Amino acid sequence: MDNWDEIRTAYQVARMGTVSGAAEVLGVHHATVIRHIDALEGRLGLKLFQRHARGYTATEAGEDLLTVAKTTDEQFTQLVGRLKGRGEDVTGELVITSLASLSPLLAPSIARFQAANPGLIVRYLTGERIFRLEYGEAHVAFRAGAAPEQLDNVVQPFFRQRMKLVAHQSYIDRKGMPENGDLSEHEFVGHDSETSRAPFMRWLRTAIRPEQLTYRTTDNRSMEDAIFAGAGIGFVPSWELARHDNLIEVMPSSDDWSAPLWLVTHVDLHRTTKVQAFLNHIKTEAKSWSID
Repeated sequence: MDNWDEIRTAYQVARMGTVSGAAEVLGVHHATVIRHIDALEGRLGLKLFQRHARGYTATEAGEDLLTVAKTTDEQFTQLVGRLKGRGEDVTGELVITSLASLSPLLAPSIARFQAANPGLIVRYLTGERIFRLEYGEAHVAFRAGAAPEQLDNVVQPFFRQRMKLVAHQSYIDRKGMPENGDLSEHEFVGHDSETSRAPFMRWLRTAIRPEQLTYRTTDNRSMEDAIFAGAGIGFVPSWELARHDNLIEVMPSSDDWSAPLWLVTHVDLHRTTKVQAFLNHIKTEAKSWSID
């Protein structure tokens, strides 16, 4: 097949399920999408999609073709990501990914790095999805928990994130401080998932009754916002406690609540000028953070 544009269009139609969705991703008019699909089906002599009121669904033949197209598209994405990171200076894009809850800690340092390197475009990606370094989706990743085990990654310990059990002053005014470590009459903020792997959440679910977890969220940032609003007692990193005078630590921190953070890069980009410059910068900056 000598027309990759048509195959790529078909892949996006299958992925998005509609002509309009594929056109938006590809940055073309919807008529171009339809023309590519018709031309590809005409060249192959078979139908790649079933058309219906809700959009397009791949046929069995379409699924076979699109499996190959998906792999090829991912390989191109991986190649582009690697090429973008191979300059001899600190310019172009620097793609960094972490949990959203780390943004207040990382953003000032990233901004200073950008200010020192005019022309650098920072893309800071957060969210529940893990961005894949091997596909060029990010240059540097901050990961929490167990050390990543992908063979092509360079994994370096960053620091251990110590967690504090705290309440906002407004909650203390309303419910009082726990006395002698007794948590039985208090309300808590935590993760909605009962299978959360965060060490502090595993501890909390053994320390309180399920009905005491009265405010539940799906991410750390939302959990911290609820704590700041006085919804209940909950966990924040030590550096977050240091930033808020109206947060009160309700009991001594335990090592069991903490988790390691890792700096992760892909082996193909690890030694590039841009990545090395950022790694050196962030390690130096971290020495001044209140993270104990």
